[in-house]
Amino acid sequence: MNEIERYRFAERLLGMRDPLGALMMLEPLLDEHGDDHGVQLLAARSYYHSAQLGRAKEALDGLLERDPSDHYARFLLGRTLERASRLDEALPHLRMAAAMHADPDYLDSVGRVERKLAA
Repeated sequence: MNEIERYRFAERLLGMRDPLGALMMLEPLLDEHGDDHGVQLLAARSYYHSAQLGRAKEALDGLLERDPSDHYARFLLGRTLERASRLDEALPHLRMAAAMHADPDYLDSVGRVERKLAA
């Protein structure tokens, strides 16, 4: 299986709700192309969906350090922090993602975290 097939298969596994399988497919790509934005983002999504929140945060922090304009990585970082009950840290990332890109999911997340913080 070549690298592109491996990457696409990892995407399909994640779509089928198998984030650990996706990570297994990504492992050789992370070793050889760990600085590739697409590989890192797919790994971060897989970490998030497999509840490896520390690893997800680490991957997303690295992505945002290299490209602070990536609204989806910023949104996923906010969701990761929210899921880890770090609401005060999550809210600025969610707000920024919502300001950068008009996505209803982004706005819903901002409202949800604001309500949790107000409670």
